[in-house]
Amino acid sequence: MSEHNRLALVVSDSERAQEAADTAFRELTNWVPLDDADAAVVIGGDGFMLQMLHAMLDRKRIIPVYGLNLGTVGFLMNRNRNPDTLLSRIARAKPHRIAPLAMEARTQDGKTHRFNAINEVSLLRETRQTAKLEVAVDDKVRIKELVCDGVLLATPAGSTAYNLSADGPILPLDSQLLALTPISAFRPRRWKGAILPDRSQVTFRVIESVKRPVSAVADQRELRDVAEVSLAIDREKELTLLFDPGHALDERIVSEQFVF
Repeated sequence: MSEHNRLALVVSDSERAQEAADTAFRELTNWVPLDDADAAVVIGGDGFMLQMLHAMLDRKRIIPVYGLNLGTVGFLMNRNRNPDTLLSRIARAKPHRIAPLAMEARTQDGKTHRFNAINEVSLLRETRQTAKLEVAVDDKVRIKELVCDGVLLATPAGSTAYNLSADGPILPLDSQLLALTPISAFRPRRWKGAILPDRSQVTFRVIESVKRPVSAVADQRELRDVAEVSLAIDREKELTLLFDPGHALDERIVSEQFVF
């Protein structure tokens, strides 16, 4: 895309990514510092991309990100092809906007904590005791007592991650939906989760929180001993990922549903 004239290069600490950057990418163009860039090129895997996107959320100016896969899955990344074509690929890349979840959690000591999650927020039991959770959507209690190992709320971008492993639905990127998915639900035994409009606010209240402690995990950040967690899409922190034509995130989400 022509407006992305000033590019920053951000490279994972992995040996593979560092070697590729040194041999193929650092001399491609006059890279600029991240603070001066119109867009960032991220070399690594999905985990490093998530770290980068979270760092972007904390910045005053959020810029588009183009990922090159030097990791394993690379769901959030583009394929690592001929380095000489990188700049032209970025010029043709299609933007896909994703909005993270905002989590507000109150712990047993009464403190309030706020995190963002790009993929999902999961509540998980901390001990051998099953978790007991009250589930409310838009202030209306939908499940008075969910007995389970945990529960998660996933964005479309995160629907093929932990959510899929927990038998949750895959959501198209432009679906404007959220996946509410139980993890090993014991009661209600037949409840398989729900698909919600992304304008919904979801609140989990931990029942018997001292006897049955629960942690909340927002992507890679864990908060232990939570008493209540409220979740909603954060419209003010929208992120932009750049994908090669034909390899965009929405196409990958569709393709994932036909992998056996």
